[in-house]
Order: sequence, then structure tokens, then C-alpha cells
Amino acid sequence: MSNLKEVRTRIESVRSTQQITSAMKLVAASKLRRAQTSILQLRPYAEKLQEFIQYIGTGTGQEGEMAYFENREEENVLIVVITSNRGLCGAFNANVIKHANKLINQKYGALYEQGKLSLYCIGKKGAEFFTSHGYPVVEQNTDIFDKLNFENALPVAEGLMQDFISGKYSRIIMVYNHFKNPAVQMLVNEQYLPLSPVEAVDNGHEIDFIFEPDKASILSELIPKNLKTQFYKALLNSYASEHGARMTAMHMATENATELLKELRLKYNKVRQASITSELLEIVGGAEALKG
Repeated sequence: MSNLKEVRTRIESVRSTQQITSAMKLVAASKLRRAQTSILQLRPYAEKLQEFIQYIGTGTGQEGEMAYFENREEENVLIVVITSNRGLCGAFNANVIKHANKLINQKYGALYEQGKLSLYCIGKKGAEFFTSHGYPVVEQNTDIFDKLNFENALPVAEGLMQDFISGKYSRIIMVYNHFKNPAVQMLVNEQYLPLSPVEAVDNGHEIDFIFEPDKASILSELIPKNLKTQFYKALLNSYASEHGARMTAMHMATENATELLKELRLKYNKVRQASITSELLEIVGGAEALKG
């Protein structure tokens, strides 16, 4: 009977876990819908704005804005690692951390040895890992995902832009998950600064823009706006990817719990049947003994 009780206790435990994972899947799906809507609405605007800035950025603008295109020698590099604040989302955080580690070791290993590589961790999981492993984490931000919107992302983006303009960093790279669909997230390491102008292609056709009031004024307005938008886009991509990964992970956990429950119920019935058979044999044996 002890085996029967153990199986029954395990069935209750798995059933309780199944209810929790199912509820978490529904919550993640609800948050994913909002995050997916936000990134899909922002992405066409952000991509077209980036394309426009890169195309006309080779021209003359105000000195402060054109400094964002300045391609300096790699002396001090900042890597912005975007993870989540919570777990239970499969390999979402582990993949970002692994990708950032690979980037550091393969591309910026010499700068890391010289102490010229810094990390900016957005999200608790990345901050905990890199801090505990002794990496040069210069700043952490674990609150931005509590209420993610453009206004809350602005101070971080402006800080990164100022660090580049002041010469504190010669290059800023962002590592995050690009949202493709709820089941697929693509790891990317994207150069945030300096901006890369598109090389002119001599194909006999040249796009002729009319600037009002003038090109310099438009660039002075659009370049900072574009950088803030690109940073916000990266955060939205990561946020949507997190909930997609969590929804997928909880769906798989729920499915696994369902399969385990089937096996445990079958085992319970077998143990119960064996117990009943054993009791019947004892009764029959006792009756035969009394007859004798």
C-alpha cells in the first residue's frame, strides 16, 4: 500500500504543476500579444528611418550629429547585453549570455585582456551572471522592463549616445534576441554606434531628396531620434522574444506534465490491481487454511 500512496502523492504533485504551467502559459500569451503588436507596429518605421539616415548620412550635417558616424579606432568598446528579469523561459537568457561570451572571446578578447571592454547589462539574469563571473559590468538596469515604454527607454539611450559623443566609448554593440515569431528568436549582435552610412552604388540612378527647411536641420533632428528609436526597438524585440520563449516553454512543460500524468495513472492502476490481487490471494489462502 505504501507504493500506492507514493504514486497517488506524485500524481497530485504533477497535476498541481500542470495547473501552474498552464496558467503561466496563458499569462505569457496575453503579454506576448501586446508586446508583439508593439514591435510589429514599430519595426517598419524604425527600419525605414534607419535606412533613410544611413543613406543621407554621408552628406553634410551639423558637427554634433555627424559625430555619430565617426568610425574611430577600437579603443574602448561597450557591449549592451539585454536579457530578462525572470526565468522560466527556456534557453532565452542562456543563449544571450552564451552569444555575448562568444563575441567577447572571439572578437574583443584582446581589448578584454587590456581592460578596454565594458558591459552594460539590461535585465537581472545577464547582470547576475556577468557580475558573479567577474566581468567589467559598468552599469546595470533591471527596472526598465517593469514598465517598458519609449519615455522610460529615453534616458538609457541618451546616456549611451552621450558616452559615444564624449569619447568614452569608440564603439557600442547591442546583443539581444530579435523577435521573429512566438516560437523563434534570433540572436543578434548589432552595432549601435557609430552609425554606418550606406555606400553609394553607381547604377545610373540616384535618389533625389528635397529637404525643407534644409538637410542640416533635418539631420540634427532625425539622427538622435533614430538612435533612440533603434534602442527602443531592441528592447521591444527582446521583450516580445522573452514572452514568446516563456509561452513556448510553459506549453512544453504542460504537455510533458500531461504525458507524465498518463504514465502515473497507468502505474497507479497496475499497483492498485496488484494490491487487490494480493489481498484476494491472502483471503483465499486463509479460507483454505481454515478448511484444512
